Amino acid sequence: MLDLKRPREPFCWWEGETLVLNILGRPNAKETRIGQVIGAQLEIFVAERPIRGRATAHLVRFLAGEFGVDTQAIEVVFGVYKVDKRLRISKPGRLPRPIPHPG
Repeated sequence: MLDLKRPREPFCWWEGETLVLNILGRPNAKETRIGQVIGAQLEIFVAERPIRGRATAHLVRFLAGEFGVDTQAIEVVFGVYKVDKRLRISKPGRLPRPIPHPG
């Protein structure tokens, strides 16, 4: 049974200056873009095929541009070969919608 009083797990949170994101990847999209929040994940459409981690690599390059960081500032915690991923972005320079500012 669904507990409506229980707070929903967030799709992102801050650990100091590091943003942690739960991602739902959508490979084979027409364009790479940020979608909507679905439950505890941020949907991201990726214009790359999911072969040997290529879609994840494309996603990391895209997010580096969106967050104003180098690709080395983004760590894939889990999900390199899956659509469900967790990423850590160190010291993002900007925050695209719908990412909240810390605090």
